[in-house]
Amino acid sequence: MGRAHEVRAASMAKTAAIKSKLYSRFGKELYIAAKSGVPDPDMNLALKRKIAEAKSNQVPADVIKRAIDKAKGGSEDSYDEARYEGFGPGNSTVIVDCLTDNTNRSYTNVKTAFNKCKGAKLVGAGGVSYNYESVGLFEFEYEDEEAMLDAMMEADVDVLDITVEDGEMTVKTSFADFGKAQEAIEALIPNIEFDTCEATMLPNEYVTLTEQEDIDSYHKLMDMLNDVDDVNKIYSNVIIPSEQ
Repeated sequence: MGRAHEVRAASMAKTAAIKSKLYSRFGKELYIAAKSGVPDPDMNLALKRKIAEAKSNQVPADVIKRAIDKAKGGSEDSYDEARYEGFGPGNSTVIVDCLTDNTNRSYTNVKTAFNKCKGAKLVGAGGVSYNYESVGLFEFEYEDEEAMLDAMMEADVDVLDITVEDGEMTVKTSFADFGKAQEAIEALIPNIEFDTCEATMLPNEYVTLTEQEDIDSYHKLMDMLNDVDDVNKIYSNVIIPSEQ
């Protein structure tokens, strides 16, 4: 089997780890949404939107069902949100959002990851997030910008940007109007399949890493953070030209 088999096996293992992390993240978010109201998407708008987001990220139906069933079963699990900010290699910036049942544990694990990566360090709250913008982000196959803008205006959505490239439309809205925008898009395009459907944070400026030492350190930081169970989302302003 040799080296080729080892490379394929390593790639498959990495893909499986990424999927497992994604499923864990949505499992927590779906559980929280279901617990915040009635665990029925027809009666809980937040849950309905989170299910749509999960499906757009190819989260299997059984993962979604288990999270909702857990909420129906009266589980007492409780998660707190925690955000940590820091600098990465090459003066890049990183924001780490956690969903955790133990904030001391999550802080310790996140801090350890930063401490073990050259050029990385944690900073106080607001130390880098001031240079990010919270937005609703949607990507899907559609080309009629005028029809989309009309739909957004009709739904009273604060639209930040609409672009189309190679048949793929990208819509950015204010963070607060994420839900309204999702509903407006779904009404305009029945049975739409989103490539991206999420409330996220986008940097106002990017940092390009070209030195291999910085690139390696950045990858190490991302890998270590992704290995932390409590980490839910990671945002950064890094561009690596060799990986574009």
